[in-house]
Amino acid sequence: MDALKLGFLTSPDSNTVLSVNKMASYCMTVTRLRLVLGEGARRLHVSAAFNAKAKVAMSRFEPGTSISYEKLHENINIVRKRLNRPLTLSEKIVYGHLDDPVGQDIARGRTYLRLRPDRVAMQDATAQMAMLQFISSGLPKVAVPSTIHCDHLIEAQIGGVEDLKRAKEVNQEVYNFLATAGAKYGVGFWKPGSGIIHQIILENYAYPGVLLIGTDSHTPNGGGLGSICIGVGGADAVDVMAGIPWELKCPNVIGVKLTGSLSGWTSPKDVILKVAGILTVKGGTGAIVEYHGPGVDSISCTGMATICNMGAEIGATTSVFPYNHRMKTYLNKTGRADIAALADEHKDDLVPDKGCKYDHVIEINLSELKPHINGPFTPDLAHPVSEIGAVAEKNGWPLEVKVGLIGSCTNSSYEDMGRAASLAKQALDKGLKCKAAFTVTPGSEQIRATIERDGFSKILRDVGGVVLANACGPCIGQWDRKDVKMGEKNTIVTSYNRNFTSRNDANPATHAFVTSPEIVTALAIAGTLKFDPETDYLTAANGEKFKLEPPNGDELPARDFDPGQDTYQHPPAESGSVMVDVSPTSTRLQLLEPFDKWNGKDLEDLQVLIKVKGKCTTDHISAAGPWLKFRGHLDNISNNMLIGAINIENDAVNKIKNRLTGEYGGVPDVARHYKANGLSWVVVGDDNYGEGSSREHAALEPRHLGGRVILVKSFARIHETNLKKQGMLPLTFADPTDYDKIRPDDKLSITGLATFAPGKPLKGVVKHGDGSQDIITLNHTFNENQVEWFHAGSALNRMKELQ
Repeated sequence: MDALKLGFLTSPDSNTVLSVNKMASYCMTVTRLRLVLGEGARRLHVSAAFNAKAKVAMSRFEPGTSISYEKLHENINIVRKRLNRPLTLSEKIVYGHLDDPVGQDIARGRTYLRLRPDRVAMQDATAQMAMLQFISSGLPKVAVPSTIHCDHLIEAQIGGVEDLKRAKEVNQEVYNFLATAGAKYGVGFWKPGSGIIHQIILENYAYPGVLLIGTDSHTPNGGGLGSICIGVGGADAVDVMAGIPWELKCPNVIGVKLTGSLSGWTSPKDVILKVAGILTVKGGTGAIVEYHGPGVDSISCTGMATICNMGAEIGATTSVFPYNHRMKTYLNKTGRADIAALADEHKDDLVPDKGCKYDHVIEINLSELKPHINGPFTPDLAHPVSEIGAVAEKNGWPLEVKVGLIGSCTNSSYEDMGRAASLAKQALDKGLKCKAAFTVTPGSEQIRATIERDGFSKILRDVGGVVLANACGPCIGQWDRKDVKMGEKNTIVTSYNRNFTSRNDANPATHAFVTSPEIVTALAIAGTLKFDPETDYLTAANGEKFKLEPPNGDELPARDFDPGQDTYQHPPAESGSVMVDVSPTSTRLQLLEPFDKWNGKDLEDLQVLIKVKGKCTTDHISAAGPWLKFRGHLDNISNNMLIGAINIENDAVNKIKNRLTGEYGGVPDVARHYKANGLSWVVVGDDNYGEGSSREHAALEPRHLGGRVILVKSFARIHETNLKKQGMLPLTFADPTDYDKIRPDDKLSITGLATFAPGKPLKGVVKHGDGSQDIITLNHTFNENQVEWFHAGSALNRMKELQ
């Protein structure tokens, strides 16, 4: 069957998905094309390799262009010669994708790089706004391979089959919009039930040396396959889909040297739990974390992905592992042997140079590493599992484990599920079931089908587990939890990546701990935090004492993966007749109106809307959970703006004083009142403001409701960029103690905007209610292009100006 005749490889501008240095050398590698044939959605996997030394173009099915290994090699050599030093793996892949490797100014932590990513991936909650912005751009097709993945809108209630059916009914309007928008603009569409975006990427799109951006903060998961995969906001995705070079501040590189080898109860998750405890939630900001050393080879490919995935919790730009035989094995098992062969040929470009220098190095001996559990309320509060019971007692944390939850994008591989099932089988053999409630979230339809075939799902159900849909579910707050009342103090343990207050179940009194699937399973069986599976005994049904043997599980299935049901929709070659409808009366979707341009004047007398106390994540700024259904409707989703942030004036959430009326109200309500009365406003915040998710709604909502400035001690990377993209001014105190000078009822003027330029601080005039003033210096990280975004009112406005 000739794949080229199927219309799968067409592009809006070139009729090819491949990068070609010279037309005379045009050749290609097409990998595992997925075709849906016949009534039963039967799959045919076609692997066609033309010329073993061909340029690799991992386009899979979508139109667009992609960098080749030859081009990557060429760019690496140009940059290495210019810098005259060995390169880290991170630098090789990032600099290998420079738009202008000859002329680009390169300085770690200082300059902005203009890059050409190979592909874009979007999950359904963020894809709505990304596609709405792309539609607003007026462009006919995406310029690079792009996909949409339906994983965020499925709420966990009863079980996988029932929950998926309900989600399709409740979200029909949104799914239809995403499917038709994908068909119209050339974007592949993974239907609800296909799995979590990051697992789908690992199984299909990630490969050693690729540069991929995704509209989800845990996109770095792909680093487990030697990829540079970076989480971004939707506006960044629109830039790349429009064919515009993507900007990234040149990252520093933190090296994590691994020695020894994993064994027993210690898992890959413990590596990142340990690193999070060392670096904290902001220690990786502005850096790529690069793992290296002899210990790497003791970790499976999916285990490496787990480590990279949770690297988002330390603020890292992304994380990556060097290409090795574990990645080759995974590529072979997932139908990509041709890619593995090409990676072998180019291995020197897929590992760090000898003698390369890191900005900071951490060394971890895996042979000495113990199982860890982190939390509650923050993913960097690290404890050895052997100590958590005593620590919990000392701090008054509930010891009883109410629910154990395994799976999610971080830990839902075949190996993870197999190791958890090995523990469940031991309990069943002794006549035990889980004392805690227990849920299982497969990462993809392929994982679900394979663990069902191989008996793992049955074992996990028999021990008391409920297998949920192939979706994010409780990890992002999509959990209709019934076992505790709101406000009831309780403990849950998960194999997820994030455990901020209220994140999983909207209950601020839930103490959530993150750990490995193995430890979650053991604690669910024991029913208490005061259980160390390495030393403590359980009581069998017959009264005898026994210890759980260390978990075991195959890295990959002995047989091929079972792909399960086909869930992929390829965009048609001809899409002129495809209609994308957004009803003006919809409560779920809303077409976007452009934001106002800067008026050329300083920002005078901005009212302090709220002075935020302490941690303020994107969950605090724009909550998920029940609000996910409004992610495509800017006005409706704005009703959750900052409702989780703590007001320093009264230590309350969603209760601030309206300075125009003197009455207290919710943050969005007061912001709307200010906007209606022509009063622009500013938010004042603390350190690492906006950590967590990549959701750009946390930037769109303040802009939509009349905000102009977010002034904080420091920002998380993605959120700062998102604010810039929407025409906001993200500023930081030159002197962090100036935070204390601002009072909740103050007004703030920003001066110096007429000469706003990179590296040039702005001035803030703080006007107090008693008539006194403070003059403070305000820093920013805008470059020249980003200053133009501010002038134009948003990056999207600027894009239109340049068309």
